[in-house]
Amino acid sequence: MRANRTAYPADRADGFTLIELLTVMTIIAILLTIAVPRYFNSIDRSKEVTLRQDLNVMRDAIDKFQGDTGALPQTLDELVSKKYLRAVPVDPMTESPATWQLVAPQDPKKTGVQDVRSGAPGKAQDGTNFQDW
Repeated sequence: MRANRTAYPADRADGFTLIELLTVMTIIAILLTIAVPRYFNSIDRSKEVTLRQDLNVMRDAIDKFQGDTGALPQTLDELVSKKYLRAVPVDPMTESPATWQLVAPQDPKKTGVQDVRSGAPGKAQDGTNFQDW
């Protein structure tokens, strides 16, 4: 006869009871309801920070191009070809480099790109439109 056989009743099976499993599942669900919204909120925040940084870098490149050549670039690709940018950045909201909105100068005598804006629809967490940045 085995010694550990006498420690347990003969009709009891090894494992977890349904109550124990439900308790653990409930605890996990509660922890997820706290963690998941914070996770997605931080992803949205990081995309907004990246968008603001990309806009600043492109605007700085446009200003430097204008300062060096005396004219505005005709496209963002011209900034890349003349080495003012390594590549046209991807808009983090639309996940495409083709959605940037190019702003023409207000002076009708000038041509080219004076400013750039995001083509993403919607609003940021602070309530401002992405297209107004």
